[in-house]
Amino acid sequence: MKRLGLDYVDIFYSHRFDPDTPLEETMGALDHIVRSGRALYAGISSYNSARTREAVAILNDLGTPCLIHQPSYSILNRWIERDGLLDTLDDLGVGSIVFTPLAQGMLTRKYLGGVPEDSRAGQGKSLNRDMLTDEMIERLNGLNEIAEARGQTLAQMALAWALRGGRVTTALIGASKVGQIEDCVGALDAPDFTVDELERIDALAVEDGVNLWAASSEHV
Repeated sequence: MKRLGLDYVDIFYSHRFDPDTPLEETMGALDHIVRSGRALYAGISSYNSARTREAVAILNDLGTPCLIHQPSYSILNRWIERDGLLDTLDDLGVGSIVFTPLAQGMLTRKYLGGVPEDSRAGQGKSLNRDMLTDEMIERLNGLNEIAEARGQTLAQMALAWALRGGRVTTALIGASKVGQIEDCVGALDAPDFTVDELERIDALAVEDGVNLWAASSEHV
């Protein structure tokens, strides 16, 4: 708190499930943080459905409810669909704030022509260049064509897709430039997706090791 220059934070997350630490101990720490006034609310991140149910039950018993879950989710990273996490959150009354909805920048127009040397992938910063194979770049261009036909940028379509249906509470964009924020805000004016558009997106959205946080969410 001293380093942050704050008296408290709004939300404190357990960002990864730790198989070597009893879940009761981790949730107990979140409960203590809230009760001591260091945070207003508790949240978890990258927990699968089974672990989420366990964590929420423990927090409820302690009297500090879990406000929100922060999973990774994008067109190219759909583990929460396979896992049924959104259904679990609906059932538990917990919100969801997805991170990396732009897949570390892959779902922008940055990589449509290859890998720029000044990009994350080009510099090896949080995005492995090996993920951007010729096939992946071809698929990204296909997604961009769908976006353009909708009158959107690829980033705008990717965000609108993640937020479709109203089950995702919000999305963290991780922008580093004002122009990126302005572009992403345009997703709020998105038209509804047609069945054909969703089917075309599904056909192009093949996961290929994009979920960098799978080790946490796959613990059972």
